[in-house]
Amino acid sequence: MKFQKILTLIFGILLIGGSYTAYGWAGIAVVSGGILMWVLLHFTRLMNVLKRASDRPIGYVGSAVMLNAKLKPGFTLMHVIAMVRALGLQLSPKDAQPEIYRWTDGSDSYVTCEFLNGKLVKWELVRPSAPAEAPAATPSQEPPQPVPPAP
Repeated sequence: MKFQKILTLIFGILLIGGSYTAYGWAGIAVVSGGILMWVLLHFTRLMNVLKRASDRPIGYVGSAVMLNAKLKPGFTLMHVIAMVRALGLQLSPKDAQPEIYRWTDGSDSYVTCEFLNGKLVKWELVRPSAPAEAPAATPSQEPPQPVPPAP
C-alpha cells in the first residue's frame, strides 16, 4: 500500500519534470492542473460516498445476502461503503490491523468483513437459525374410523 503511494508520487514528479523539459513553464501548468483535477475528482467521490452513507444507520445494509454475493477480495473499504451506502459497525479496536466491520440487515443476518491495510481480505455471512418448527402431528395409534353414509 505504501509502495503504491510512493510510486504515484514519484510518477507525478517525473511527469512534471518531463513536461518542464519538453514545454517549459506551460507544461508544468498543464500537468499540475491535470494532477490537481485528478485529486479533486477523488476527493469529490469520497465526499459523495460519505454523504450517502450519512443518511443511513451505522452498520445497516438492505440485504446481507446480496452484500455477501457482491464482495470480492481486494475491495477497498471505501468501495464497500459505496456499495452498502452505510458505514460499517467497527468491531476491532481503533487503528488496529486488521480492521473488522459488520453490516446487519433487517432479518438479523450480518456480514463481517476483515480489511488489512484498507483492502478486503475475508468476509463471513451469518444468518440466524430458523426457529424450531412445531413437531409434525404423529399419527394416532388407532386407524381412522370410516364415516357412515348420510341417510
